[in-house]
Amino acid sequence: MKLQIVPKENVVLSKQVEEYANKRVGKLDRYLPSISEGTLEISWEDTKLPEQRFTVQVTLDNKGVLIRAQEKAEDIRIAIDKVVDALTSRIERYKGKLYDKGKGVSLARQGLAMEVGEIEPPEKVVKTKHYLIKPMSQDEAINQMELLGHDFFLFFNSETDRLNLLYRRKTGGYGLIVPEVG
Repeated sequence: MKLQIVPKENVVLSKQVEEYANKRVGKLDRYLPSISEGTLEISWEDTKLPEQRFTVQVTLDNKGVLIRAQEKAEDIRIAIDKVVDALTSRIERYKGKLYDKGKGVSLARQGLAMEVGEIEPPEKVVKTKHYLIKPMSQDEAINQMELLGHDFFLFFNSETDRLNLLYRRKTGGYGLIVPEVG
């Protein structure tokens, strides 16, 4: 797996930390050998809670299916360990869904890749993300949203040939927004 390490503004990484990150994240190949590449982002914030100073986010690309996790800790190495643990459980859940019988066409065979951008206050757009939208069913969209760890997911519904927004309801289950042109 090719891992790109991206330190944010106020983070300076030593060679030992980079080697540690490569070693820990590289071991995820054991669980899912088809992971082709990954991005590890490390940022630092001056927060009141010391256990939330370092944020590590890892995004893995498994034949177009993105698997992401983010964790915070007081030390970079602890944050890396926590994010690897979170990714391990997400990969196991993903593999379980891949191999469940009777569930229809799997995400891996579809090769679906979507990434949902961050929502910021409407006063100021601070980040714009572009991503390729491929047609998928509602079930596939739910699986992709769970793999990314998001509470919402924009997708092109292959059954209706329209954009839909899937979201997690606070009371449990999922909601679907189907836009209408008025």
